[in-house]
Amino acid sequence: MLLAIDTSTGTSVAVVDRDRASGQLHCLAETGTDDTMRHAEVIGDFIREALTDAGVAPAALSGVAGGMGPGPFTGLRVGIAAAHAFALGIARPFVPVASHDAIAWSWYRDGGRGPLQVVTDARRREFAVSDYDGLDADELPVRAEGPRLAPRDGVPHARGIRLDASIVPARAVGMLAELAFAARRLPLAGDAPLYLRAPDVTPSAGKRVLR
Repeated sequence: MLLAIDTSTGTSVAVVDRDRASGQLHCLAETGTDDTMRHAEVIGDFIREALTDAGVAPAALSGVAGGMGPGPFTGLRVGIAAAHAFALGIARPFVPVASHDAIAWSWYRDGGRGPLQVVTDARRREFAVSDYDGLDADELPVRAEGPRLAPRDGVPHARGIRLDASIVPARAVGMLAELAFAARRLPLAGDAPLYLRAPDVTPSAGKRVLR
């Protein structure tokens, strides 16, 4: 059973489980918003709400899955920090998942077929873009290219369906992590966030002190 968190676009938190006997995936609770400005304000309440709605105590979780982006620096780091902190607090592993992979997996799981292009808002008049070619034998998404940045008026033409997503469903992040664990394919993503660009603010070099 996993707590899943994603703040690469809006904010989404879910509790998911995989039945070991049947292999069925279940979303026990999910909450979220597509507001891209209030990640830090809502993340704590969303975590408590998801756990309460699922009737799950933190100690019952086997891990915490976190969406690693792509996404803007400020919002994305809130979810990743919260997921890392929660995992550390309950002494369970943190499982990184590429957020676009979760969107693609959810689309294919719901019956989508053929090439898919996932597009999310990266701010500054740019989109984050990833291309997929279906699911593999373990039902994990096959990423053909990306993620990469593209200007809003210059996104490469999709080979198949273009899917613009305003929020990454945390249930998909968690379910994809559960599938990868069952297939012994972890980690699905690196532990470094997929920011795609540097943060707006960087530390000052400081002033030279003369003695």
